[in-house]
Formats: sequence, C-alpha cells, structure tokens
Amino acid sequence: MEFVATCLFGLEKLLGEELDALGVKRTETIDGRVTFEGTLYDIAKVNIGSRYAERIYIKMGQVFTDTSTPFDTLFEGVKAMPFEGYIGSNDTFVVTGHSVKSKLTSIPALQRVVQKAIASRLGEKYGKSWFDGDGVRYSVEFFILNDLATLMIDTSGMALHKRGYRANSNDAPLRETLAAALCKLARPREDVLFWDPMCGSGTIPIEAAMIVSNTAPGLRRSFAAEKFPFVPEGAFRQARGEAIAAIRQDCAFEAYASDIDPACVQLTRDNIAKAGMGKYIKCFERNALEITTGGRRGTIVCNPPYGERLLTLEECAKLYKKMGTHFATLDSWQIYIISSNEQFERLYGRRADKVRKLYNGMLRCGYYQYFKKREDREEEKRPFERSFKPYKK
Repeated sequence: MEFVATCLFGLEKLLGEELDALGVKRTETIDGRVTFEGTLYDIAKVNIGSRYAERIYIKMGQVFTDTSTPFDTLFEGVKAMPFEGYIGSNDTFVVTGHSVKSKLTSIPALQRVVQKAIASRLGEKYGKSWFDGDGVRYSVEFFILNDLATLMIDTSGMALHKRGYRANSNDAPLRETLAAALCKLARPREDVLFWDPMCGSGTIPIEAAMIVSNTAPGLRRSFAAEKFPFVPEGAFRQARGEAIAAIRQDCAFEAYASDIDPACVQLTRDNIAKAGMGKYIKCFERNALEITTGGRRGTIVCNPPYGERLLTLEECAKLYKKMGTHFATLDSWQIYIISSNEQFERLYGRRADKVRKLYNGMLRCGYYQYFKKREDREEEKRPFERSFKPYKK
C-alpha cells in the first residue's frame, strides 16, 4: 500500500529519515510531504512513532486534471478509485482539500465534485445513494499540485503535533513537531545539559527528553484509524506495546526549562507532568539573560519572541542584542535559536555557523546554530546578510 506523510516545510529530510528508521520504504518527497510504502499495520506504527509528521494518509490514487474538461476528468478519476475497500455501507465521509498551481482553484467546487464521485462509486457498490449512517466517519482529502490530484484518507484524526500532553499553552506556542525538529538538529545527549531558558509552555525540553529517552510521541493519544475496521485487530495495541518496550529506562538525560514569567513556569511544570518527563527536566523561574554554565557542558535551544504576537519589533531587537552579549559568556556552549527576523544575526552580534530555513506555521524562520568556539570564528570578515527565499508552492 502507499501512504502519504505530511509535514511542515523544511522537515522533509528529518521525516524521510524517520520513516526509514520505522521500517517503511520512501518512494517520493516533495515540499511538505513524503510518500512511502507499507502495510496496514504500519498505519499504527507510523502514527504512534512519528515525531515530525503532521498527518498520515492512505493514498487512494491520482488523477491528471489538465484536460479540456477538468472537473469531468476529476469526477471520473475519483470514481474509479476503490473507496468501497475502506468506506462501508453504513459509514459516512467528509471531503476537504487544497489546490496549488492548478487551473482548478475553487475549493468548494472541488469538494462537491470529489464528494459526488465517491458517493456515486459507493452507491453503485452498495445500492444506496445517501451515506450518513452511524458507522465510522472518514475524512477524505484531495491535494492538487500542478493539475495532478492526489486522493487520500486521513488515518490520524487530530494532527500529530497534538501529542496529548499540552492541554494549555502560552500566547505563542511552538508546534510540537517543529520543536522536535529543533531538538533533533541540536543533537541532545546524556552527557550534555540541555537548556531552554525561554521555555514558554515547555515544548522544547519535553520533546528533547522524549527523543533521548526514545519515548514515542503518540503514546498518550488516540487516532482516527483505531476505529477503521480494515486495520488489523490489535495493530494499535501491538504498536503501543512495542513502543513502550523501546523506551530507555536507564536514560540519564538532564534538561532545564526556565522562564522569567512565573505563569509560564507553572504551565511548563504541568505539561512536563502530563508528558511523563518529570525525571529528566528541572523547571524553575530565571531570567534568560542571567543564566550561567555552572562549569558544565551545555546546549541552549530556544524560541524567543519574534515581534509577531509577543513583544514589539523594537523590544525584540533589544532582546536579541542582550542575548548575543550574554550568551557569548557561556564558554563553548552550543546555541540554537529560531527566529523569523531576517536581521537576527546582526542584532545578535554574531554570524551563525549554520542557518537552516524552517517554517513556524506560516512564518518563514531561520534556525541559527552556533557551535564553534568564539576564537575560531571569522564572522568579522563575512557579511551578515543572508537570502531567505520562500518555498515554491
């Protein structure tokens, strides 16, 4: 079978490597999605185990709509797909979708065509014309890119970034899937202290602890496919059992989660407890501009305000300058900071050793990585300016 895993722009490589580790076979990668081959059992394994995917879909088929009668072509192509193998006579379904770089731009019109085509196919198979029973409710999604329409059935339900441990968050929460990516790129490990000095709701240190302890992100939530009758009985129970058995019980990872706002500290403590990561993370109140190394090796990963929802642009500029001055005193600690401000390096006062382009929701960001000793740098010989080009959509 073919499946599609979607992700935030910039996480395709991490997602692909993760799918390899989960034992499925990648077949195609484009911006924001990775197609792979697997079995029905893999629906459970990938949903529970993926840190970077937003949703996992069953790929039903594709239709090329660049014809003189594109809506008719779409209708006939969708009608030819074997939806009766998944949607029963007493089930119901909804249709959603997106269209990018296509002549077909009206999403409501496309929804009606796809819904009518599926209903026509199922009606011929089951001898009925209306599907609004009390069985399973399926979500069918179409994605049209360059006039190639892909039809899929959602197996995740809620987006996978909703792990189940963050019932509440602050005013500018970082999506859990992006936080996991930031942590992975920072290479968290047991012999190095991991510190988020602007923890907000605690997402970054929680995801870091889950990575190092090999705790699957989906263990504390349910999935739409758990109700699908065609998924092998016990698949999710078995996948959860395997994931629990794989947790590193002897993990000695240590992380600090601190914030200047006492409300954020309390919120982080609550989320740490919900995630079951209390033995790895110490949470306390402290100004990020007053932290010290304590003579230890360390890595800082943080998501400071961008001036979008927290602070003004002028306040953020002052904060970045102070961060650059203070973080330079932290010996040879590695520093990882995500920001949407293209002038971040100039304001921070140091050119990053590496910048990775990522998206925080719809915001194009740079992930600024500092991992060389200051005396090894030659930033004064190089300009600060960088080019941030948006993904082609």
